[in-house]
Amino acid sequence: MPIELSPWNKTMREFDSITTSAAELSISPSGCGALLVDSRNSVFSKLVQNRFFSLARALETDQAISEVVLGVNNLLVMFDPVVSSPSAIEQLIQSQWLNPDAHPATPRLLEIPVSYGGKAGEDLAMLAEHAGISIDQWIKCHSNATYEVACVGSMPGFAYMTGLPAELTKPRRASPRAQLAKGTVIIGGTQAGVMPCTAPSGWHAVGHTDVDLFDIQRQQPCLLRPGDHVRFLIREDAS
Repeated sequence: MPIELSPWNKTMREFDSITTSAAELSISPSGCGALLVDSRNSVFSKLVQNRFFSLARALETDQAISEVVLGVNNLLVMFDPVVSSPSAIEQLIQSQWLNPDAHPATPRLLEIPVSYGGKAGEDLAMLAEHAGISIDQWIKCHSNATYEVACVGSMPGFAYMTGLPAELTKPRRASPRAQLAKGTVIIGGTQAGVMPCTAPSGWHAVGHTDVDLFDIQRQQPCLLRPGDHVRFLIREDAS
């Protein structure tokens, strides 16, 4: 669709009146050259996330869009405000949202071997007690699930994974650890993840993997990307 050209002074006024005709979406300005597209439903939905995958694929090929950044049930859409107006970009977003990709991309399936428990998985016993099951049952439940990468962010290569079984969920720690080692397999709230580097974290540690999630020397430094499916394999139970 054609993109409306807009003078700078008009661009800023338009940010004050942005609305969306797509009932599922809330579109709001984020700086002078980006729109944040949110789901109006505060509860995570895999169906909605898949729509955002489709929307991101459609927008990233449009010349009016400089970059898209996928989040959990949201999408940041960046553009040049000197060339395109917020209202034109919003119309483009709505048009693509109402016409989802009829041929979604086939997800990759990656397997991550995990040594559960031990020093690297110091929260495992507590998590099993919280769930009211044995440690072996907790590990089996965690490793039997298939996870989906909702987005990559927070730190280079960190993948927010949905699909954690409901019985294993637990809110993040009230007091984050000052350091959690690279390769630590973690859960936080309803999500799962792996530490791509040693850093502070409020997530719970359940084990360790030698899989490197981020390597600047690789052609694609981030191992995981949005839409990927992940399985955790039991390499060892050190609990």
